Amino acid sequence: MTRANIETKITEYPIFEYAFFDPSEINFYEAVRTICKLECPQYGNSWSCPPAVGTLEECKARCLGYEHAFIFSTISEVSDILNMDEMLATRCEHIEIVEAIKDNVFDMYQNKLILTAESCAICEECGYPEQACKHQEKMYPCVESHAISVTDLCEKYNLSFLNGYNVITWFGMIFF
Repeated sequence: MTRANIETKITEYPIFEYAFFDPSEINFYEAVRTICKLECPQYGNSWSCPPAVGTLEECKARCLGYEHAFIFSTISEVSDILNMDEMLATRCEHIEIVEAIKDNVFDMYQNKLILTAESCAICEECGYPEQACKHQEKMYPCVESHAISVTDLCEKYNLSFLNGYNVITWFGMIFF
């Protein structure tokens, strides 16, 4: 499938912005991993986050093992950006869009890697590390878990990161 075919298909979805690029253009930052470890409560508690996703070197090799990368964003408006529950509730719609794009746009690619925003929230409580992931086909690691800075990619590919005071911008990446 060509880029033009993909672009035609993605117009069916409420994507805000997108860019195609070569995975070799990504900068992988140890500092992103350090922030995960120091500031995110999901670090060490989810299959979609470090250390479960592998070392920085393993994540980098995984991403660089693909020929193409596609980053896209969706946006959601909330009444109060400081209301974390309201903000996180909008993630479900983003994940539904990620699923639809995976199934209907990138379906011909058997080998693909999908990264999304935030830690996986499918299960109320993740079984990591005692139990295997129950939803491996729908559990997408977060972009930052792979030491990738979303803001870096936004600057590099002229994508908007901040889109208004009460607007949440969610990102997804597909390597294929």
